[in-house]
Amino acid sequence: MKKLSEEVLFKGNWITLKSLSLCGSDGQVFQWECVERKNRQNGMVIVARLMPSQRVILIKQYRPAISNYIIGFPAGMADSDDIEREALRELQEETGFTGRITGISPPLKSNPAFLNDYVYIVKAEIDETAAFNLKPVQNLGTGEDIEVLPVKESELPSFLQEQHTRGLEIGIGPWYVFCSQ
Repeated sequence: MKKLSEEVLFKGNWITLKSLSLCGSDGQVFQWECVERKNRQNGMVIVARLMPSQRVILIKQYRPAISNYIIGFPAGMADSDDIEREALRELQEETGFTGRITGISPPLKSNPAFLNDYVYIVKAEIDETAAFNLKPVQNLGTGEDIEVLPVKESELPSFLQEQHTRGLEIGIGPWYVFCSQ
């Protein structure tokens, strides 16, 4: 596979849409459209548990691209290369909870067929008995519409199915992690 050329079709505040001209291993030339994130920011998906109850933190968030709410994990873009610090910031902003990081994946590709970004899966634990977590206060940005949904792990498959039946979208993360095994 060889890239012959690329053309910028659209450049926005956060993304760039490109058309690539490629030559396949069979010698055929073809076009491919892809999206690049501005500034090559990394994404983070935060799989957080409340302790000691071990409830999983999900969020219900409105996403303009699908004109609907989606059930997923807290997630966001890292403003620096310090993924641990950025994940804790994002967790607090979206959920109001303060936690501790228990694991960070290597950089992963989430949709390489058309998107060039990296995503980190970050595991976190939240001490739900700590005074600062008893009444969490979100710090949402402009345009963010997020409801925090703590769910017992044993109830996740039925909870996600119920939300789907109600017309909400289900993110791939929670379904894969808790329902596919």
